[in-house]
Amino acid sequence: MTNTQHNNPLHGVTLEAIVTYLVDYYGWETLADKIPVNCFSNDPSIKSSLKFLRKTQWAREKVENLYLATIPKHS
Repeated sequence: MTNTQHNNPLHGVTLEAIVTYLVDYYGWETLADKIPVNCFSNDPSIKSSLKFLRKTQWAREKVENLYLATIPKHS
């Protein structure tokens, strides 16, 4: 039995791709306003953000939810 995730919109999308998309879409300053964590506001970088988000589940969930709210919906 295979474990497919047809209903999971994050399936196959890396955390790095999500953070990169959000930074390109909002910029660091707006992203830090939307999700107030130091990795977005204090000398931000993709690398430091990924390190923090991989360790901090609540922040990762906020980033994933913002990404889902931002991406265009496909029918």
